Amino acid sequence: MTPLWLRRSFLCASAVAVALLSGCASVRVVDSQVQSWSTLTALPAPPTYRLEKLPSQQASDKAFAPIEALAHQALQRAGLRRDDAGARLVAQVEVRSSAALPDWPHYPPMWGWGVGWNGRPGLRAGMMLREMPPTLHRREASLLLRDAATQQVVYETSALHEDVWTDDPAIFGVLFDAALSGFPQPPAGPRQVHIPMQR
Repeated sequence: MTPLWLRRSFLCASAVAVALLSGCASVRVVDSQVQSWSTLTALPAPPTYRLEKLPSQQASDKAFAPIEALAHQALQRAGLRRDDAGARLVAQVEVRSSAALPDWPHYPPMWGWGVGWNGRPGLRAGMMLREMPPTLHRREASLLLRDAATQQVVYETSALHEDVWTDDPAIFGVLFDAALSGFPQPPAGPRQVHIPMQR
């Protein structure tokens, strides 16, 4: 029979493991580098906008549709309302994504003493077989708002995030939210924005 103290220890360890795993699996915080410029002093009245798609976005309309939907959601969370006929602002959005391995100089050839041919000690050189580093994904979302009447740019913003997770296009929704943080009068200069992302 298993001693009572051992069973209690096992149950406590299991509860901690479940709590940690459930916490890690439910929410992830996305850290973004954000920079914004604004000439707005308040939300326009009425706070309406329409989205203007670039020629490249129109050409790939099916692929751009999920990004467009995420942009609309973020703009509405920022206090704007879509009104294609009576828009006070014209919005343009763009996303970019790339992937790369970390710099290889961090993974140099290894030199050292070892057993050579015929079991004799000697200097040997070669590339040690190491675990490949994870692929780093770089994503950026940018947004431009123009006054519909004058076509003057009144708001410009972008958010950049680098991580090993592969969750396009959902990550762009978080980046749009980060880019619009503080709208219509965001803090000046580059800043870090942290937004939880449900997984």
